[in-house]
Order: sequence, then C-alpha cells, then structure tokens
Amino acid sequence: MRNFILLFFFFTPFISFAQMDSLVMINGDVIVGEIKNMNRGVVEIETDYSDSNFKIEWEGIQSIVCNTDFMVTLSDGRRISGKIVSTDPSSYQIISDEIGTLDVEPNDIVYLKSVEKSFLSKLSASIDVGYSYAKANNLSQLNGSAFMGYNTKRWALSLSMNSLRSTQDNVAAIERNDGTLTGNYYLPYGFYGTVDFRYLTNTEQSINLRTTTSLGIGKYIIHTNAAYWGFSTGASFLSESFNQTTDENGDPFTKPSTNSAEWYLGTEVNLFDTGDLSFNTNARGSRALSGEDRWRADVGANIKYDLPYDFYLKAGYNMNYDSQPAEAGKEVDYQYSFGFGWEL
Repeated sequence: MRNFILLFFFFTPFISFAQMDSLVMINGDVIVGEIKNMNRGVVEIETDYSDSNFKIEWEGIQSIVCNTDFMVTLSDGRRISGKIVSTDPSSYQIISDEIGTLDVEPNDIVYLKSVEKSFLSKLSASIDVGYSYAKANNLSQLNGSAFMGYNTKRWALSLSMNSLRSTQDNVAAIERNDGTLTGNYYLPYGFYGTVDFRYLTNTEQSINLRTTTSLGIGKYIIHTNAAYWGFSTGASFLSESFNQTTDENGDPFTKPSTNSAEWYLGTEVNLFDTGDLSFNTNARGSRALSGEDRWRADVGANIKYDLPYDFYLKAGYNMNYDSQPAEAGKEVDYQYSFGFGWEL
C-alpha cells in the first residue's frame, strides 16, 4: 500500500502535465497551459503561473499540441470537433471522431473554442459608454452600446444595442435607439442561413418605432483568422409608426403608420489582424417590393483599441438614409460616438 501511494504522488505531476496544451513559439519559447480559444488571429491560453491569460498571435506559433477538444472553424466554412496537433509550422492536423485525421494549413483555421465548457464559455459580451459636453448652448451628449453573443458548432445568436441622447438649450432633446437580434445557422462551403429582428427610434427623423424582421441567406467571401467579408440577401417585413411633426406650412402633421415588404442586400467586413486595433463595418440597402419607389440604407462602422484587462476604447459611426422620410428634408441622419468599455 505504501509503495502504491508513493507511485501515485510520483506520477500525478506527469498526468497533470499530459492533460495540458503546449505552444512552441517561433523564437523557441514554450508555453504550457489550457488554450481557451483562438479568435481574430489571437490565441488565449491560461497558465498556472500567471494571474491573467496570455494572448499570443496565431502567426507567432511554430507548433502546437492540444489535449483539449475544440470546435474548429475552417476558412471554407466547415466546423469540426477535435484536437489539434502539429510538429511542422506549415501543416496542422485535426484529430476528430467525426472524420478522422484532417491535414490543414495554419491559416485555414479561423476559430477555436473548447466544446467541453460551460454555458458562460460560449458567451461573449461587451458594454461601453461615452459622454461629451460643450459650453456653447450647454450641449450634452451621452451614448452607450452593448453586445452579447452565443456561439455553438452549428449556430450563433447575437444581440447588439446602441443608444444616444443629446440635449442643448432652446432645442428639443434628440434621442436615437437601435438594436439587432440575429441568428445564423452555418451551412457547408461558407454559406449560412440568417434571420434577424431590428428596431429603431429616432426623433431626428420623427420615427416613433421602426421594426424590421428579415429572413435570408449569406456567404463568406473571405473568412480567415485575420479578416472576414460576407454578403447576405433576403426579404424583410417593415412596420413603422411616426412622431408628430409639422408640414411645409407649419401645421401639425403625423405620417400614417405603414407596413410593407422589402428586399435587402447587406455586406459586412471585419479586420482584426492589426495588433490591438480592430475594424468592423456593415452596410445594408433595402428596396420596397410594393409599387412605391422607396429606398433605405443603414451603415455602421466601429474602430476598437484593446487595453489591458479586457478594457477597450471605441469610436463608431452610424448612418440612416430614407428616400421617403416622415419629415421633408431629413432623408439622412448620422452620428459619431466615442466610448470606453469592457468585454467578456
């Protein structure tokens, strides 16, 4: 019995070590720990000897041995569960119970996420807030945004919200609130089915509430661990109600509520192989399917700079265009925002 106990304590460190993942850097450094994920070209690994996780650029890794099972997303859109092993910087192997062993190039691996994790490990979230003030007319502006996402092997769900309120002397307050709930189901060869629900309130364009429910299909044109670019198209159902305004004679006027069907075409570009900077932009144009000649467009762009401890600085731009607005002369509305935030 005594010998058995001695053998147990002798081999325990080696057993623990065997369950760890290891990374060998191009400069020869070795990091041993548990790989949490690889996203946007950055690997996050937890070690026993550091209070915070290490973040390492994917291109700086020479070889990798993983004992953790991952959900792996490839540049061609395939999503595979398995372990990753490599001894050659130019060739990695995915060892999967589904398809056996698959040889891939490092740049073909777009995303890694542990599949044997809790609900929280599949969750991503961020929140930021910004404020500006100018003495002239006591101009004050408060803006904020929040994001939450949940990603699995076959589908992803995300919710984003933005809010702005601006006040100044002798002028009515301006408010703009929008949000999008999106669900994607991943298909072979980089295609995906998509459904989303959007809302917008905008006092500048006299929009009391605009909701849009859309169903479509999309495809990634570029999908790597440095960037992605995709398109989507489909049909939407638009419902709108408006605030009271004045007509060209100065009399009170409220545009009637409307419901209509639309066709839309959208695109999104995300660049993140830029060190601590990342850039995202999206645009979506819609055309009424009824007899009216109405066009709408929504454009957004964000630049984010990562800070230590998961904080960040962000600058954003949003624009709305409507060829038939509720109030004449206000076809276009746009906003700039700056904020400080934290992400999970």
